[in-house]
Amino acid sequence: MRRIGVHTSISEGLPRSLLRAKELGCDTLQIFSHNPRGWRIRERNPGEYEAFRRLRKEFDISPVFIHSSYLINLASRGADLRRKSMDMVASELDIADSVGADYVILHTGSASGEDPAAARKRAISCLVEVSARGRWRSGILLENTAGEKGDIASGIEAMGEILEAVPCGFVSGVCIDTCHAFSAGYDMRSAGAADFMAKELGNYIGINRVKLIHVNDSRESLGSGVDRHEHIGRGEIGLEGLRNILTQPVLVNIPLILETPKRADDDDRKNLSTVKRLIMG
Repeated sequence: MRRIGVHTSISEGLPRSLLRAKELGCDTLQIFSHNPRGWRIRERNPGEYEAFRRLRKEFDISPVFIHSSYLINLASRGADLRRKSMDMVASELDIADSVGADYVILHTGSASGEDPAAARKRAISCLVEVSARGRWRSGILLENTAGEKGDIASGIEAMGEILEAVPCGFVSGVCIDTCHAFSAGYDMRSAGAADFMAKELGNYIGINRVKLIHVNDSRESLGSGVDRHEHIGRGEIGLEGLRNILTQPVLVNIPLILETPKRADDDDRKNLSTVKRLIMG
């Protein structure tokens, strides 16, 4: 069975995120390991990590994904920011190993006003440097971005370029976000367009390296370059577009995580139910 989950809150402690996922009927989940909008990472009691690992096994929740800090920018022209970003990537991997997570999801960054190719080279150099600092059980997944000015990983071919240049054992593959892809210009509202996107993934990434799909509708239009998630079926991609990509034969076994808005207490449950109907036909 395909594994489906949501991004759950770690308020009240890491183990509480697993309880929230279980209550929603999830068999996979994504969390932040700390406040994603701050550089400080507070120390946690080792017992909290142990409790997380124990509950994860008890509930059979797998894979477990940690979404890295929003502040990371490995493509920055600023040496200080790149250094802080590399330190944060290493810290995220340390925490991922402590909780037994499978993957850390990473936005490589952007460099507004500069040639994306030059910025990608900086990001690649940073990833290679971090990979030389140690060895981790958890792997990194590069996430596609929405195509805002300066983005270096909004295109599937660009993501493939980064993957080819970094150690395979360090960067395990990619996470594809449907909202980001749509905003970057990948239409999926017709069967042919969804087929094309799947072929691009196969050609430049390799389907075996697509480890996760973030299922989000888009509040903004095709090619807008704006990252605004919407409830499933209420955005510009729509139910049919999401069904087209989620039921692509080469993608049907890839886990799904929803990052849809949480405006009401039952939003996650409703969105999960909608996605399950889509993939079951």
